Amino acid sequence: MNTGKYVFSQLVEFLPKRIFDGIAERHDSNKYVKHFTCWNQLLAMMFGQLTNRESLRDLIVAIDAHSSKCYHLGFGKNVTRSNLSKANENRDFKIFEEYAYHLIEIARKKRSNSDFEIQGKVYAFDSTTIDLCLSIFWWAKFRSTKGGLKLHTLYDITTQIPAFVHITPASVHDMNAMDVIPYEHDAYYIFDRGYMDFARLYNVTRHSAYFVIRAKRNLKLEILKDLKRSDSSEIIISDHIVRLDGFSSYLDYPENFRRVRYYDADTKRPFTYLTNNLEITAEQVALLYKNRWQIELFFKWIKQNLKIKTFLGTSENAVLTQIWIALCVYLVLAYLSFLSKIGSSMQQILRLLQLNLFERRDLESLFKPPKIEASPQLVLL
Repeated sequence: MNTGKYVFSQLVEFLPKRIFDGIAERHDSNKYVKHFTCWNQLLAMMFGQLTNRESLRDLIVAIDAHSSKCYHLGFGKNVTRSNLSKANENRDFKIFEEYAYHLIEIARKKRSNSDFEIQGKVYAFDSTTIDLCLSIFWWAKFRSTKGGLKLHTLYDITTQIPAFVHITPASVHDMNAMDVIPYEHDAYYIFDRGYMDFARLYNVTRHSAYFVIRAKRNLKLEILKDLKRSDSSEIIISDHIVRLDGFSSYLDYPENFRRVRYYDADTKRPFTYLTNNLEITAEQVALLYKNRWQIELFFKWIKQNLKIKTFLGTSENAVLTQIWIALCVYLVLAYLSFLSKIGSSMQQILRLLQLNLFERRDLESLFKPPKIEASPQLVLL
């Protein structure tokens, strides 16, 4: 039992400090620093995420309100607006990026499962735009009057953890981010039709991986073989081996692939999917694409529950630092969700933490439902 420790202090114990110190040392970020180290900066910013602080001033006011607890919470001797602002401005965001990837590795191992119907690793790739005011964030030019960043994310469907995140200016087209995806052998990669680039899809095939993508309507294909079985489900309209019709298109993807047409009973609409996997059933192709929606839920969750739309600093380094620390918070919450063992959602866990950060209460008992004692029965004589 840890009833003598604050809930926030117990939360910090899930963060491997030795690994973080090693990363900070490689970047020489703690050189000549006496009081406010990179570790103190990380915890102060995580505290701001967990308590939903709106601004740097708001965060410092909240920390000052608990000044007697700062040392025990890991914030260091003193946190001021100037030293936190300078740290976000000057300390390389790559420290927190590297640390986030270390936490990703830990979280994916802990949350790995084999319950998914299709064996193997399944990823969905998509992006979300973070809008920024161009007059304040001048470096993030998107349009003539608008700024922004894009979070290109490779989301692990089976563990519900982002496996890879690539942050670019919002002006970068989504398809360009396909060039930096770390493709894995025999893994499935699910794309929306905005990623329809056959040269890049052929790169997936060259890595001995599989893609599933929704087809565009004007796509010209030559049908080579009908794969639909007589016992196929009625929701499968057709299942064909095809190739691209056109010399220049065929040069981009010089192999045969598969087209599956599927009728969705919920939306009462037909959908057409392309894949280079010729072994799985047509129903499984549709199932894979249906699970792409999980990455949309991930983007919605982090935008609603973490501070990645309002920022404590205006420089590019400060913004990227805040985004990577927000992802670190998400990973800790995902790990706690796995440990709770009672099916608590990450949003429920976040709300419980927000209400109990300064309570001296055992973290494990925090997520257990209260025991309800049965009231004595009234016996009628």
